[in-house]
Amino acid sequence: MRDESEESRGTGTGAAPVDALLIVDMQTAFVTGADAVPDAARVLSATRRLLAAARAAGAPVVHLQNDGETGGPDEPGTAGWALFVRPGPGERVVRKEADDGFEGTGLRAHLHEQRARSLAVCGVLSEMCVSATARTALRLGHRVVLPHDAHGTYDVPAAPDISEVVPAAMAARAAEWALGDEIEIVPFAADVRFAGPEGAAADGGPPHG
Repeated sequence: MRDESEESRGTGTGAAPVDALLIVDMQTAFVTGADAVPDAARVLSATRRLLAAARAAGAPVVHLQNDGETGGPDEPGTAGWALFVRPGPGERVVRKEADDGFEGTGLRAHLHEQRARSLAVCGVLSEMCVSATARTALRLGHRVVLPHDAHGTYDVPAAPDISEVVPAAMAARAAEWALGDEIEIVPFAADVRFAGPEGAAADGGPPHG
C-alpha cells in the first residue's frame, strides 16, 4: 500500500498535458459524514491536487453540481447539495439533473469557448455521473484523462443469487474498464499536467483549498 508521500509524487508516467478540469458532483452529501463514499478523503485529496495544478496553469475548471430529487441528499438548496470543493474566481459551475454533465446544460458550449479539447475528469460517482460525463466527452471528440485515485463510489449491495457486496474500489475500477480503450487511465492525480494559456504545463504540487 502506498503512503501519502508516494501518492504525492505520482509514477512519473503521466499522460500528455490536458486543457481543462471537470470536477463532477463533489457535493457535501457525497464526501462528508456517514453517507460519504468510502475513501472520500482520498478522492478529496486527489481532486484538490488536480485543482491546484489546473489553477497554477491557468487552465479552465468546471464544477458540475447535481440537482437531486426532493428529499434526496443532493436536493437543491440543502446542505448536502452544496459544493464541498469550492469554486474559485472565474471557475464555471454547471448545474445538471442527469448523470451526464452534457445533457441539457451549457457544458459543451463552454468547453468549445475555452478551446478545451482535452479534459481531466474526477469526482463521484464512478459508474454514474463520472462515467456518463466521460463517455459523452469521448463521443464529442475530447481526449479524456481519468486519474484512478480521483474518483469514487459506494459499495454495490449484495443481491440474492447474484453476488455478495461488491466493494466500492472494485466498482470504481470496473467503471474505468467499461469506458473502453479511448479513456486514458493514470494511477494518480499527481500524474496529470495541465496546459496553460500559452501551452505551458503545470503538474500537481501539494494539495490546497
